[in-house]
Amino acid sequence: MLPTQKKMKILITGATGQFGSATINFLLKKMPADNLVALVRDEDKATELKAKGITLRICNYDDYASLVAAMKGVEKVLLISGNDIANRQKQHENVINAAKEAGVKHLVYTSFMRKNETKTSPLGMVAKSHIETDKFLINSGLAYTIMLNNLYADILPMFFGPQVLEAGIFLPTEDGLAAYATRSDMAEAAANILTGIGHENKKYFIANSENYSMDDAAEILSEIKGEEVEYASPTNKDYVETLVKAGFPQPMANSLVGFCEAIKQGEFATETTDLETLLGREPTTLKDYFISVYKK
Repeated sequence: MLPTQKKMKILITGATGQFGSATINFLLKKMPADNLVALVRDEDKATELKAKGITLRICNYDDYASLVAAMKGVEKVLLISGNDIANRQKQHENVINAAKEAGVKHLVYTSFMRKNETKTSPLGMVAKSHIETDKFLINSGLAYTIMLNNLYADILPMFFGPQVLEAGIFLPTEDGLAAYATRSDMAEAAANILTGIGHENKKYFIANSENYSMDDAAEILSEIKGEEVEYASPTNKDYVETLVKAGFPQPMANSLVGFCEAIKQGEFATETTDLETLLGREPTTLKDYFISVYKK
């Protein structure tokens, strides 16, 4: 442990979420619990964090004063992008402004990898809020690190459905590629950025070392099952109709098809990644991730 780390306070927003919790677990391997501050909205959901000795600060992204108070004495902040798509750009701006007012030295933001930054992006408001947050942070005067995260490998089981080994993959991605990486690897990279040096005012591509298509995914699943798992790529219209008939709310179906269209258009295909460097090892392969989920 570096001497400077003994006094450094790191605050994690969204600390009870999956990414926040994973990042905190990696940070605990590097520093004492009393160096960490968890920003939470509901204290009742943070009992595990409290039991680990982590300081809790209760706060609402829409309450600017509470954000400033929560960040007093903090040197670094990990701003994990919020789930309130309609309001999160303003909420992110509140966090960034509060961090600056509270004297935070460095803010790390979990953004997303993309190529299309125009209104034609298939991800709509999801893309816009990230893009605008990136711009706002860069112009804020704070030292920043922007993690341009690819898609989580962890979302694929949700996309596939629970019967994928029997029913096959049914997604309108055609032969689109994405460099899916595990949430755990991304969280470990975030912890390494927060505790490392030389990461100020940089953007990092957080992606796997290999791009995968749904044909690749089906081939891996077939190997795991020992029988062929088929892949079918429907039209966007047929896919949405299928989801709605299965009970998905229309807005959720539209959101899922937006991500599929982004994959189809190559938004998440990349030959550039900083993840291996940040981890100091090869990222988890899609095959190894699938084995952890589907191997019985």
